[in-house]
Amino acid sequence: MGIYLNPGNEPFAVSVNSELYVDKTELIKYTNSRIGKDRPLICSSRPRRFGKTTAVTMLAAYYSKGCRSERLFAGLKIKQDESFEKHLNKYNVLLLDIQWIYGNALEEMKRDSSVKIVSYIQEQVIAELRMAYSEWVQDTDISLPSVLAKINVATKEQFIIIIDEWDCLFREDKNNEKLQREYINLLRGLFKGTPSGAFLKLAYITGILPIKKYGTQSALNNFREHTMVSARQMAEYIGFTETEVKALCKEYDMPFKEMKRWYDGYYFDKIGHIYSPNSVVEALDSREFGNYWSGTETYESLLTYIAMDFKGLRQLIVDMLGGLRCHVDVEAFQNDITSFNSADDVITLLIHMGYLAYDYKTKEVFIPNEEVRSVFLRAIKNDGWDEVIKAVNASETLLRATLDMDERAVEEMIQEVHMQNTSSLVYNNEISLSSVIVLAYYSACKDYVLIRELPAGQGFSDIVFLPKRTSLKPALILELKWDKTAEGAISQIKNKRYAAALKEYKGNVLLVGINYEKKSKKHQCRIEKFEY
Repeated sequence: MGIYLNPGNEPFAVSVNSELYVDKTELIKYTNSRIGKDRPLICSSRPRRFGKTTAVTMLAAYYSKGCRSERLFAGLKIKQDESFEKHLNKYNVLLLDIQWIYGNALEEMKRDSSVKIVSYIQEQVIAELRMAYSEWVQDTDISLPSVLAKINVATKEQFIIIIDEWDCLFREDKNNEKLQREYINLLRGLFKGTPSGAFLKLAYITGILPIKKYGTQSALNNFREHTMVSARQMAEYIGFTETEVKALCKEYDMPFKEMKRWYDGYYFDKIGHIYSPNSVVEALDSREFGNYWSGTETYESLLTYIAMDFKGLRQLIVDMLGGLRCHVDVEAFQNDITSFNSADDVITLLIHMGYLAYDYKTKEVFIPNEEVRSVFLRAIKNDGWDEVIKAVNASETLLRATLDMDERAVEEMIQEVHMQNTSSLVYNNEISLSSVIVLAYYSACKDYVLIRELPAGQGFSDIVFLPKRTSLKPALILELKWDKTAEGAISQIKNKRYAAALKEYKGNVLLVGINYEKKSKKHQCRIEKFEY
Protein backbone atom coordinates (compact mmCIF):
# COMPACT_ATOMS: atom_id res chain seq x y z
CA MET A 1 0.00 0.00 0.00
CA GLY A 2 1.14 3.54 -0.71
CA ILE A 3 -0.05 7.11 -0.49
CA TYR A 4 -1.07 7.18 -4.15
CA LEU A 5 -0.76 3.61 -5.45
CA ASN A 6 -3.22 1.10 -4.01
CA PRO A 7 -4.03 2.97 -0.79
CA GLY A 8 -5.65 1.16 2.10
CA ASN A 9 -9.28 1.22 3.22
CA GLU A 10 -8.74 2.90 6.60
CA PRO A 11 -10.25 6.31 5.67
CA PHE A 12 -13.47 4.67 4.46
CA ALA A 13 -13.56 2.42 7.53
CA VAL A 14 -13.58 5.57 9.69
CA SER A 15 -16.64 6.86 7.77
CA VAL A 16 -18.51 3.53 7.96
CA ASN A 17 -17.90 3.21 11.69
CA SER A 18 -18.98 6.75 12.52
CA GLU A 19 -22.30 7.27 14.31
CA LEU A 20 -23.83 9.25 11.45
CA TYR A 21 -22.88 7.19 8.40
CA VAL A 22 -25.41 7.19 5.54
CA ASP A 23 -24.97 4.29 3.11
CA LYS A 24 -24.17 5.60 -0.39
CA THR A 25 -22.36 2.47 -1.57
CA GLU A 26 -24.75 1.92 -4.49
CA LEU A 27 -22.66 4.55 -6.27
CA ILE A 28 -20.30 1.62 -6.88
CA LYS A 29 -23.02 -0.07 -8.92
CA TYR A 30 -22.90 2.89 -11.32
CA THR A 31 -19.09 3.04 -11.50
CA ASN A 32 -18.97 -0.74 -12.09
CA SER A 33 -21.37 -0.29 -15.01
CA ARG A 34 -18.80 1.92 -16.77
CA ILE A 35 -15.94 -0.59 -16.56
CA GLY A 36 -15.29 -2.10 -19.97
CA LYS A 37 -17.27 0.60 -21.78
CA ASP A 38 -15.87 2.92 -24.44
CA ARG A 39 -15.91 5.93 -22.09
CA PRO A 40 -15.15 4.72 -18.55
CA LEU A 41 -14.62 8.33 -17.43
CA ILE A 42 -16.79 9.96 -14.73
CA CYS A 43 -16.60 13.52 -13.41
CA SER A 44 -18.75 14.35 -10.38
CA SER A 45 -18.74 18.02 -9.36
CA ARG A 46 -20.55 19.28 -6.28
CA PRO A 47 -20.09 21.89 -3.50
CA ARG A 48 -17.77 21.61 -0.53
CA ARG A 49 -18.95 19.30 2.25
CA PHE A 50 -21.24 17.33 -0.06
CA GLY A 51 -19.49 14.00 0.42
CA LYS A 52 -16.92 14.09 -2.39
CA THR A 53 -14.02 12.76 -0.34
CA THR A 54 -16.11 10.06 1.33
CA ALA A 55 -17.10 8.80 -2.13
CA VAL A 56 -13.47 8.82 -3.26
CA THR A 57 -12.23 6.84 -0.24
CA MET A 58 -15.11 4.39 -0.69
CA LEU A 59 -14.17 3.72 -4.32
CA ALA A 60 -10.50 3.30 -3.42
CA ALA A 61 -11.39 0.85 -0.62
CA TYR A 62 -13.57 -1.15 -2.99
CA TYR A 63 -11.32 -1.35 -6.07
CA SER A 64 -7.76 -1.29 -4.66
CA LYS A 65 -5.55 -4.37 -4.66
CA GLY A 66 -3.80 -2.84 -1.68
CA CYS A 67 -6.42 -3.97 0.84
CA ARG A 68 -9.12 -6.53 1.56
CA SER A 69 -12.50 -4.89 2.03
CA GLU A 70 -15.15 -7.61 1.88
CA ARG A 71 -15.87 -7.42 5.62
CA LEU A 72 -15.92 -3.61 5.49
CA PHE A 73 -18.76 -3.67 2.95
CA ALA A 74 -20.71 -6.41 4.73
CA GLY A 75 -24.19 -5.14 5.55
CA LEU A 76 -23.95 -2.24 3.09
CA LYS A 77 -26.26 -1.89 0.08
CA ILE A 78 -23.69 -2.65 -2.63
CA LYS A 79 -23.08 -6.10 -1.12
CA GLN A 80 -26.41 -7.21 -2.61
CA ASP A 81 -25.51 -6.16 -6.17
CA GLU A 82 -24.44 -8.88 -8.61
CA SER A 83 -21.35 -6.89 -9.65
CA PHE A 84 -19.97 -6.64 -6.09
CA GLU A 85 -17.71 -9.71 -6.05
CA LYS A 86 -16.59 -9.26 -9.66
CA HIS A 87 -14.66 -6.03 -9.07
CA LEU A 88 -13.89 -6.12 -5.33
CA ASN A 89 -10.17 -5.36 -4.70
CA LYS A 90 -9.23 -6.44 -8.22
CA TYR A 91 -7.42 -3.38 -9.61
CA ASN A 92 -4.41 -1.14 -9.28
CA VAL A 93 -5.73 2.19 -8.01
CA LEU A 94 -4.06 5.59 -8.22
CA LEU A 95 -5.69 7.99 -5.74
CA LEU A 96 -4.67 11.65 -6.05
CA ASP A 97 -5.93 14.35 -3.68
CA ILE A 98 -4.88 17.41 -5.69
CA GLN A 99 -5.65 19.82 -2.84
CA TRP A 100 -3.28 17.92 -0.56
CA ILE A 101 -0.55 17.52 -3.19
CA TYR A 102 -0.84 21.20 -4.15
CA GLY A 103 -0.31 22.20 -0.51
CA ASN A 104 2.79 20.01 -0.31
CA ALA A 105 4.11 21.46 -3.56
CA LEU A 106 3.77 25.00 -2.22
CA GLU A 107 5.80 24.03 0.84
CA GLU A 108 8.49 22.56 -1.40
CA MET A 109 8.54 25.76 -3.47
CA LYS A 110 9.39 27.74 -0.34
CA ARG A 111 12.57 25.69 -0.04
CA ASP A 112 13.28 25.32 -3.73
CA SER A 113 11.96 27.92 -6.18
CA SER A 114 12.65 25.65 -9.15
CA VAL A 115 9.83 23.25 -8.14
CA LYS A 116 6.99 23.17 -10.69
CA ILE A 117 3.59 22.06 -9.44
CA VAL A 118 2.54 19.77 -12.31
CA SER A 119 6.00 18.21 -12.44
CA TYR A 120 5.86 17.74 -8.66
CA ILE A 121 2.53 15.86 -8.95
CA GLN A 122 4.01 13.49 -11.52
CA GLU A 123 7.28 12.99 -9.62
CA GLN A 124 5.45 11.99 -6.43
CA VAL A 125 3.31 9.37 -8.15
CA ILE A 126 6.11 8.04 -10.36
CA ALA A 127 8.28 7.53 -7.27
CA GLU A 128 5.73 5.07 -5.86
CA LEU A 129 5.29 3.37 -9.24
CA ARG A 130 9.07 2.98 -9.45
CA MET A 131 9.11 1.07 -6.14
CA ALA A 132 6.34 -1.26 -7.31
CA TYR A 133 7.55 -1.65 -10.92
CA SER A 134 11.30 -1.09 -10.63
CA GLU A 135 12.04 -3.25 -13.69
CA TRP A 136 10.18 -0.91 -16.04
CA VAL A 137 10.18 2.54 -14.38
CA GLN A 138 13.52 4.35 -14.66
CA ASP A 139 14.96 7.26 -12.67
CA THR A 140 14.82 9.37 -15.83
CA ASP A 141 11.05 8.93 -16.32
CA ILE A 142 9.20 12.21 -15.76
CA SER A 143 5.87 11.74 -17.59
CA LEU A 144 3.15 9.94 -15.63
CA PRO A 145 1.07 8.94 -18.71
CA SER A 146 4.20 7.50 -20.35
CA VAL A 147 5.11 5.53 -17.23
CA LEU A 148 1.62 4.03 -16.98
CA ALA A 149 1.75 3.13 -20.68
CA LYS A 150 5.15 1.40 -20.20
CA ILE A 151 3.84 -0.61 -17.26
CA ASN A 152 0.80 -1.67 -19.24
CA VAL A 153 2.87 -2.80 -22.23
CA ALA A 154 5.16 -4.84 -20.00
CA THR A 155 2.61 -6.34 -17.59
CA LYS A 156 -0.80 -5.85 -19.28
CA GLU A 157 -1.98 -4.36 -15.98
CA GLN A 158 -4.53 -1.54 -16.02
CA PHE A 159 -5.23 1.23 -13.53
CA ILE A 160 -8.24 2.88 -11.98
CA ILE A 161 -7.44 6.58 -11.54
CA ILE A 162 -9.35 8.49 -8.85
CA ILE A 163 -8.76 12.21 -8.41
CA ASP A 164 -10.24 14.24 -5.56
CA GLU A 165 -10.49 18.06 -5.93
CA TRP A 166 -9.41 17.80 -9.56
CA ASP A 167 -10.21 21.53 -10.09
CA CYS A 168 -8.11 22.76 -7.16
CA LEU A 169 -5.52 24.50 -9.37
CA PHE A 170 -8.24 26.40 -11.22
CA ARG A 171 -9.68 27.64 -7.93
CA GLU A 172 -6.54 28.25 -5.88
CA ASP A 173 -4.35 29.68 -8.67
CA LYS A 174 -7.10 31.07 -10.86
CA ASN A 175 -4.99 33.59 -12.77
CA ASN A 176 -2.06 31.27 -13.55
CA GLU A 177 -2.94 30.25 -17.10
CA LYS A 178 0.43 28.59 -17.72
CA LEU A 179 -0.05 26.27 -14.74
CA GLN A 180 -3.58 25.46 -15.81
CA ARG A 181 -2.52 24.60 -19.36
CA GLU A 182 0.23 22.29 -18.03
CA TYR A 183 -2.27 20.60 -15.73
CA ILE A 184 -4.87 20.14 -18.47
CA ASN A 185 -2.20 18.62 -20.70
CA LEU A 186 -1.39 16.12 -17.93
CA LEU A 187 -5.07 15.19 -17.64
CA ARG A 188 -5.33 14.85 -21.41
CA GLY A 189 -2.40 12.46 -21.36
CA LEU A 190 -4.06 10.37 -18.66
CA PHE A 191 -7.58 10.31 -20.03
CA LYS A 192 -7.79 11.20 -23.71
CA GLY A 193 -7.09 8.85 -26.59
CA THR A 194 -4.41 6.21 -27.09
CA PRO A 195 -2.30 4.81 -25.60
CA SER A 196 -4.14 5.84 -22.39
CA GLY A 197 -7.02 3.61 -23.41
CA ALA A 198 -4.77 0.61 -22.82
CA PHE A 199 -3.68 1.41 -19.26
CA LEU A 200 -6.94 2.98 -18.03
CA LYS A 201 -9.68 0.76 -16.60
CA LEU A 202 -11.82 3.50 -15.03
CA ALA A 203 -11.48 7.16 -14.06
CA TYR A 204 -13.47 8.98 -11.39
CA ILE A 205 -12.66 12.63 -10.72
CA THR A 206 -14.47 14.98 -8.39
CA GLY A 207 -14.37 18.69 -7.68
CA ILE A 208 -16.55 21.78 -7.38
CA LEU A 209 -16.37 22.99 -10.99
CA PRO A 210 -17.41 21.09 -14.10
CA ILE A 211 -14.61 20.41 -16.58
CA LYS A 212 -13.00 23.57 -17.95
CA LYS A 213 -14.19 24.82 -21.33
CA TYR A 214 -12.13 26.60 -23.94
CA GLY A 215 -14.44 28.46 -26.30
CA THR A 216 -17.30 26.08 -27.09
CA GLN A 217 -15.32 22.89 -26.48
CA SER A 218 -14.47 21.04 -23.29
CA ALA A 219 -10.81 20.34 -22.66
CA LEU A 220 -11.76 16.76 -21.69
CA ASN A 221 -15.00 16.23 -23.55
CA ASN A 222 -14.89 12.44 -23.24
CA PHE A 223 -15.94 12.52 -19.56
CA ARG A 224 -19.47 11.79 -18.42
CA GLU A 225 -20.23 14.86 -16.29
CA HIS A 226 -22.56 14.99 -13.29
CA THR A 227 -23.07 18.47 -11.86
CA MET A 228 -25.38 20.57 -9.69
CA VAL A 229 -27.03 21.66 -12.93
CA SER A 230 -27.48 18.14 -14.29
CA ALA A 231 -26.72 15.36 -11.81
CA ARG A 232 -28.06 12.52 -13.97
CA GLN A 233 -27.25 9.07 -12.51
CA MET A 234 -25.30 10.64 -9.64
CA ALA A 235 -28.24 12.59 -8.19
CA GLU A 236 -28.94 10.17 -5.34
CA TYR A 237 -25.31 10.24 -4.23
CA ILE A 238 -24.66 14.00 -4.23
CA GLY A 239 -26.38 14.71 -0.92
CA PHE A 240 -28.78 13.17 1.58
CA THR A 241 -32.20 12.31 0.17
CA GLU A 242 -35.37 13.31 1.99
CA THR A 243 -36.01 9.69 2.97
CA GLU A 244 -32.54 9.46 4.51
CA VAL A 245 -32.99 12.73 6.42
CA LYS A 246 -36.39 11.68 7.76
CA ALA A 247 -34.86 8.45 9.08
CA LEU A 248 -32.02 10.37 10.74
CA CYS A 249 -34.43 12.85 12.34
CA LYS A 250 -36.49 9.96 13.72
CA GLU A 251 -33.40 8.18 15.04
CA TYR A 252 -32.02 11.31 16.72
CA ASP A 253 -35.40 12.74 17.78
CA MET A 254 -35.00 15.99 15.82
CA PRO A 255 -37.93 17.82 14.16
CA PHE A 256 -37.95 17.04 10.45
CA LYS A 257 -39.86 20.20 9.46
CA GLU A 258 -37.19 22.41 10.97
CA MET A 259 -34.43 20.32 9.38
CA LYS A 260 -36.17 20.80 6.06
CA ARG A 261 -36.43 24.57 6.46
CA TRP A 262 -32.76 24.90 7.28
CA TYR A 263 -31.08 22.45 4.91
CA ASP A 264 -33.49 21.36 2.15
CA GLY A 265 -33.76 23.13 -1.18
CA TYR A 266 -31.55 21.33 -3.67
CA TYR A 267 -33.64 19.29 -6.07
CA PHE A 268 -32.99 16.76 -8.83
CA ASP A 269 -35.55 15.26 -11.15
CA LYS A 270 -36.62 11.67 -10.25
CA ILE A 271 -34.72 11.80 -6.93
CA GLY A 272 -36.49 14.82 -5.43
CA HIS A 273 -35.21 16.87 -2.52
CA ILE A 274 -31.52 16.77 -1.60
CA TYR A 275 -30.04 18.04 1.67
CA SER A 276 -26.57 19.37 2.47
CA PRO A 277 -24.88 16.35 4.18
CA ASN A 278 -22.42 18.29 6.31
CA SER A 279 -25.10 20.63 7.66
CA VAL A 280 -27.50 17.81 8.51
CA VAL A 281 -24.75 15.87 10.31
CA GLU A 282 -23.63 18.97 12.23
CA ALA A 283 -27.21 19.74 13.29
CA LEU A 284 -27.77 16.18 14.48
CA ASP A 285 -24.42 16.01 16.24
CA SER A 286 -24.84 19.32 18.07
CA ARG A 287 -28.63 18.93 18.37
CA GLU A 288 -28.97 22.52 17.23
CA PHE A 289 -30.11 24.08 13.95
CA GLY A 290 -27.94 26.86 12.61
CA ASN A 291 -25.64 28.03 9.86
CA TYR A 292 -22.88 25.49 9.31
CA TRP A 293 -22.26 26.64 5.74
CA SER A 294 -19.82 29.34 6.88
CA GLY A 295 -17.41 26.55 7.72
CA THR A 296 -17.22 25.54 4.04
CA GLU A 297 -16.88 28.89 2.29
CA THR A 298 -16.38 32.34 3.76
CA TYR A 299 -19.05 34.93 3.01
CA GLU A 300 -16.32 37.13 1.46
CA SER A 301 -16.04 34.68 -1.44
CA LEU A 302 -19.77 34.96 -2.08
CA LEU A 303 -19.56 38.76 -1.84
CA THR A 304 -16.85 38.79 -4.52
CA TYR A 305 -19.30 37.36 -7.05
CA ILE A 306 -22.59 39.04 -6.15
CA ALA A 307 -20.85 42.44 -6.10
CA MET A 308 -19.91 42.12 -9.79
CA ASP A 309 -21.34 44.90 -11.92
CA PHE A 310 -23.39 42.89 -14.40
CA LYS A 311 -26.74 44.21 -15.54
CA GLY A 312 -29.60 42.59 -13.65
CA LEU A 313 -27.43 40.70 -11.13
CA ARG A 314 -28.38 42.80 -8.10
CA GLN A 315 -32.10 42.56 -8.88
CA LEU A 316 -31.84 38.79 -9.28
CA ILE A 317 -30.27 38.52 -5.81
CA VAL A 318 -32.95 40.75 -4.23
CA ASP A 319 -35.73 38.73 -5.89
CA MET A 320 -34.25 35.44 -4.67
CA LEU A 321 -33.83 36.82 -1.14
CA GLY A 322 -37.54 37.51 -1.37
CA GLY A 323 -38.15 33.85 -2.23
CA LEU A 324 -38.55 34.10 -5.99
CA ARG A 325 -37.27 31.66 -8.60
CA CYS A 326 -35.50 33.32 -11.53
CA HIS A 327 -34.75 32.07 -15.05
CA VAL A 328 -31.08 31.61 -15.87
CA ASP A 329 -29.03 30.44 -18.87
CA VAL A 330 -26.40 28.02 -17.56
CA GLU A 331 -24.99 26.94 -20.93
CA ALA A 332 -22.52 29.78 -21.65
CA PHE A 333 -20.57 29.42 -18.39
CA GLN A 334 -16.93 28.52 -19.08
CA ASN A 335 -16.51 26.44 -15.91
CA ASP A 336 -13.93 28.62 -14.19
CA ILE A 337 -13.97 31.50 -11.73
CA THR A 338 -12.46 34.20 -13.93
CA SER A 339 -14.38 34.07 -17.25
CA PHE A 340 -17.60 35.99 -16.59
CA ASN A 341 -19.56 37.71 -19.35
CA SER A 342 -23.00 38.14 -17.80
CA ALA A 343 -25.12 37.88 -14.67
CA ASP A 344 -26.07 34.36 -15.80
CA ASP A 345 -22.40 33.29 -15.63
CA VAL A 346 -22.12 34.50 -12.03
CA ILE A 347 -25.38 32.82 -11.06
CA THR A 348 -24.26 29.54 -12.68
CA LEU A 349 -21.01 29.53 -10.70
CA LEU A 350 -23.03 30.04 -7.49
CA ILE A 351 -25.15 27.00 -8.44
CA HIS A 352 -22.01 24.85 -8.70
CA MET A 353 -20.71 26.23 -5.41
CA GLY A 354 -24.00 25.36 -3.67
CA TYR A 355 -25.07 28.92 -2.89
CA LEU A 356 -28.00 28.55 -5.26
CA ALA A 357 -30.17 25.63 -6.36
CA TYR A 358 -31.30 24.89 -9.91
CA ASP A 359 -34.42 23.29 -11.30
CA TYR A 360 -33.38 21.56 -14.54
CA LYS A 361 -36.96 21.28 -15.83
CA THR A 362 -37.97 24.92 -15.42
CA LYS A 363 -34.44 26.36 -15.89
CA GLU A 364 -34.96 28.38 -12.70
CA VAL A 365 -32.55 29.26 -9.92
CA PHE A 366 -33.32 30.03 -6.27
CA ILE A 367 -31.80 30.28 -2.79
CA PRO A 368 -32.21 26.74 -1.46
CA ASN A 369 -32.81 27.17 2.26
CA GLU A 370 -32.57 29.30 5.39
CA GLU A 371 -28.94 28.38 6.05
CA VAL A 372 -27.73 29.69 2.70
CA ARG A 373 -30.07 32.70 2.84
CA SER A 374 -28.38 33.79 6.07
CA VAL A 375 -24.99 33.61 4.30
CA PHE A 376 -26.27 35.91 1.55
CA LEU A 377 -27.41 38.44 4.15
CA ARG A 378 -24.05 38.34 5.91
CA ALA A 379 -22.29 38.85 2.58
CA ILE A 380 -24.23 41.97 1.58
CA LYS A 381 -24.25 43.76 4.94
CA ASN A 382 -21.07 45.72 4.27
CA ASP A 383 -21.19 46.21 0.53
CA GLY A 384 -23.63 48.96 -0.30
CA TRP A 385 -26.78 46.87 -0.11
CA ASP A 386 -28.03 49.25 2.55
CA GLU A 387 -31.66 49.30 1.44
CA VAL A 388 -31.91 45.49 1.43
CA ILE A 389 -30.40 45.29 4.90
CA LYS A 390 -32.65 48.13 6.03
CA ALA A 391 -35.69 46.16 4.85
CA VAL A 392 -34.53 43.02 6.66
CA ASN A 393 -33.79 44.95 9.85
CA ALA A 394 -37.20 46.63 9.70
CA SER A 395 -39.00 43.34 9.16
CA GLU A 396 -39.48 42.72 12.90
CA THR A 397 -41.21 46.08 13.23
CA LEU A 398 -43.41 45.22 10.24
CA LEU A 399 -44.36 41.86 11.75
CA ARG A 400 -45.18 43.55 15.05
CA ALA A 401 -47.37 46.12 13.28
CA THR A 402 -49.17 43.31 11.43
CA LEU A 403 -49.84 41.39 14.66
CA ASP A 404 -51.07 44.65 16.25
CA MET A 405 -53.38 45.10 13.21
CA ASP A 406 -51.89 48.56 12.55
CA GLU A 407 -52.92 48.83 8.90
CA ARG A 408 -51.44 52.30 8.25
CA ALA A 409 -48.01 51.31 9.61
CA VAL A 410 -48.00 48.13 7.48
CA GLU A 411 -48.88 50.16 4.36
CA GLU A 412 -46.07 52.64 4.96
CA MET A 413 -43.41 50.03 5.68
CA ILE A 414 -44.27 47.85 2.66
CA GLN A 415 -44.30 50.99 0.53
CA GLU A 416 -40.77 51.83 1.68
CA VAL A 417 -39.41 48.35 1.03
CA HIS A 418 -41.04 48.18 -2.40
CA MET A 419 -39.68 51.58 -3.48
CA GLN A 420 -36.12 50.87 -2.38
CA ASN A 421 -35.69 47.27 -3.52
CA THR A 422 -37.36 46.99 -6.91
CA SER A 423 -35.85 48.35 -10.10
CA SER A 424 -37.90 50.58 -12.37
CA LEU A 425 -37.93 47.80 -14.98
CA VAL A 426 -39.98 45.42 -12.84
CA TYR A 427 -41.66 47.74 -10.33
CA ASN A 428 -45.13 47.27 -11.82
CA ASN A 429 -44.95 43.50 -11.77
CA GLU A 430 -47.14 41.18 -9.73
CA ILE A 431 -44.38 38.66 -9.15
CA SER A 432 -42.10 41.45 -7.95
CA LEU A 433 -44.70 42.50 -5.37
CA SER A 434 -44.76 38.96 -3.94
CA SER A 435 -40.96 38.97 -3.71
CA VAL A 436 -40.94 42.32 -1.93
CA ILE A 437 -43.61 41.19 0.56
CA VAL A 438 -41.55 38.13 1.52
CA LEU A 439 -38.41 40.28 1.85
CA ALA A 440 -40.34 42.77 4.00
CA TYR A 441 -41.43 39.98 6.36
CA TYR A 442 -37.97 38.36 6.40
CA SER A 443 -37.60 38.13 10.20
CA ALA A 444 -40.87 36.17 10.45
CA CYS A 445 -38.88 33.04 9.57
CA LYS A 446 -37.77 32.85 13.22
CA ASP A 447 -41.33 32.15 14.37
CA TYR A 448 -43.07 31.00 11.20
CA VAL A 449 -42.85 28.57 8.30
CA LEU A 450 -43.60 30.46 5.08
CA ILE A 451 -45.72 28.67 2.48
CA ARG A 452 -46.40 30.15 -0.97
CA GLU A 453 -49.55 29.30 -2.91
CA LEU A 454 -50.87 26.88 -0.30
CA PRO A 455 -53.72 24.77 -1.73
CA ALA A 456 -56.75 25.78 0.32
CA GLY A 457 -60.52 25.72 -0.03
CA GLN A 458 -61.33 26.67 -3.62
CA GLY A 459 -57.93 27.94 -4.70
CA PHE A 460 -54.43 28.85 -3.55
CA SER A 461 -53.65 31.39 -0.86
CA ASP A 462 -50.77 33.67 -1.93
CA ILE A 463 -48.69 33.49 1.24
CA VAL A 464 -49.30 31.71 4.55
CA PHE A 465 -47.17 32.21 7.67
CA LEU A 466 -47.72 29.12 9.81
CA PRO A 467 -46.42 29.42 13.40
CA LYS A 468 -43.78 26.95 14.53
CA ARG A 469 -44.62 24.66 17.41
CA THR A 470 -42.62 26.86 19.77
CA SER A 471 -44.40 30.08 18.73
CA LEU A 472 -47.50 31.60 20.35
CA LYS A 473 -48.07 34.03 17.48
CA PRO A 474 -51.21 33.75 15.28
CA ALA A 475 -51.10 32.32 11.78
CA LEU A 476 -51.18 34.85 8.91
CA ILE A 477 -52.93 34.41 5.56
CA LEU A 478 -51.80 37.07 3.05
CA GLU A 479 -53.63 37.75 -0.19
CA LEU A 480 -52.07 40.18 -2.68
CA LYS A 481 -54.03 42.26 -5.21
CA TRP A 482 -53.02 44.44 -8.14
CA ASP A 483 -55.14 47.51 -8.97
CA LYS A 484 -58.08 46.21 -6.97
CA THR A 485 -58.77 46.65 -3.25
CA ALA A 486 -57.43 45.33 0.03
CA GLU A 487 -61.04 44.68 1.09
CA GLY A 488 -61.44 42.51 -2.00
CA ALA A 489 -58.38 40.52 -0.96
CA ILE A 490 -59.95 39.83 2.46
CA SER A 491 -63.22 38.82 0.78
CA GLN A 492 -61.39 36.38 -1.48
CA ILE A 493 -59.72 34.71 1.52
CA LYS A 494 -63.14 34.25 3.10
CA ASN A 495 -65.15 33.32 0.00
CA LYS A 496 -62.63 30.75 -1.20
CA ARG A 497 -62.19 29.39 2.34
CA TYR A 498 -58.39 29.64 2.37
CA ALA A 499 -58.40 29.14 6.14
CA ALA A 500 -59.59 25.57 5.54
CA ALA A 501 -55.98 24.67 4.80
CA LEU A 502 -55.20 25.39 8.46
CA LYS A 503 -57.84 23.03 9.88
CA GLU A 504 -55.17 21.13 11.82
CA TYR A 505 -53.93 24.40 13.32
CA LYS A 506 -55.76 25.30 16.54
CA GLY A 507 -54.47 28.85 17.19
CA ASN A 508 -55.62 32.32 16.12
CA VAL A 509 -55.51 33.47 12.48
CA LEU A 510 -55.13 36.94 10.98
CA LEU A 511 -56.30 37.66 7.42
CA VAL A 512 -54.11 40.24 5.68
CA GLY A 513 -55.16 41.83 2.39
CA ILE A 514 -52.62 43.98 0.52
CA ASN A 515 -53.36 45.88 -2.70
CA TYR A 516 -50.98 47.87 -4.90
CA GLU A 517 -52.18 50.64 -7.22
CA LYS A 518 -49.90 51.01 -10.22
CA LYS A 519 -50.98 54.56 -11.05
CA SER A 520 -50.46 56.06 -7.60
CA LYS A 521 -47.74 53.55 -6.60
CA LYS A 522 -49.46 53.21 -3.25
CA HIS A 523 -50.29 50.19 -1.10
CA GLN A 524 -53.37 49.56 0.98
CA CYS A 525 -53.71 47.05 3.78
CA ARG A 526 -56.64 45.53 5.63
CA ILE A 527 -56.27 43.12 8.56
CA GLU A 528 -59.02 41.07 10.19
CA LYS A 529 -59.18 38.37 12.81
CA PHE A 530 -60.55 35.12 11.47
CA GLU A 531 -63.39 33.57 13.39
CA TYR A 532 -63.74 29.78 13.13
